[in-house]
Amino acid sequence: MSWCFAIVNNRLAEIFFEKGKRGAKITGHCYVRIEEYKTKQEQKWIKEDTAGLRFSYRNYRYKRIKIPT
Repeated sequence: MSWCFAIVNNRLAEIFFEKGKRGAKITGHCYVRIEEYKTKQEQKWIKEDTAGLRFSYRNYRYKRIKIPT
């Protein structure tokens, strides 16, 4: 199981997923606060991951939201 940071329902979250042949399947998420991550490396991960990952979670399903570039 792997994880990364993402924006879920407009809040910072850790996304847990499993990689497969067809791509990644999200297994769950938990909301976190940015204050919990104080090191420069963790702040860098948050900035990099949230730049491209936004999801909507509703009715036990995740939907990826496209970010206009």
